[in-house]
Amino acid sequence: MGLLLVLSVGPVIFTVIKHSINDGREGGFSFIVGVWVSDILLIVLANIFSELLTRLLDFKEIIGVAGSAFLIAMGVYYLFFKKIRLNPEDVGMPGLKNYHHARIATQGFLINTLNPAVMLFWLTAATAIAVTHTVRDRIIIFGTAIGFNMLMDIVKVALAGKLRKKLTLKNIRLINKLSGIIFLIFGTILLIGVLFFMKEI
Repeated sequence: MGLLLVLSVGPVIFTVIKHSINDGREGGFSFIVGVWVSDILLIVLANIFSELLTRLLDFKEIIGVAGSAFLIAMGVYYLFFKKIRLNPEDVGMPGLKNYHHARIATQGFLINTLNPAVMLFWLTAATAIAVTHTVRDRIIIFGTAIGFNMLMDIVKVALAGKLRKKLTLKNIRLINKLSGIIFLIFGTILLIGVLFFMKEI
């Protein structure tokens, strides 16, 4: 499960890289903390309140549309409105404020939570594992999966931070534009999937 999460290509991995480049390691870590909180919450819901999570999936179309709208809005923002904020690693400016950390972490939480595929992934895994494993086994299995995923997220932030030092302001602006396009693509794909394919699930 940890490998599946690490190798899956979605908006989260691009946003980790984007925040690490725009806001340095602090911004990257704030974002992945939001993603971790979302994953842990979904794991707990899937294992303890599976009926509640199943009921939430009854609203997967609404959740999916909300998630796609959020991604498309972010795509428009990064394409047309985002201003590059230089990190203190470059120019000695003050570090990120607490509200910056909270905003970035909330973004990570929302991007992960408003993706019905993530919710379905944890619910399916919890349901399948619950049949043949004890509570202690499930704690070890899910703890290992999320722990491995956290470790790989930290590696992503560290590598993106090193990449940032070699980028010019022009290249960072280009990466933001590309991130905006990627958000628009993922948002559109999610919207199409919800409206035309998820009804059959």
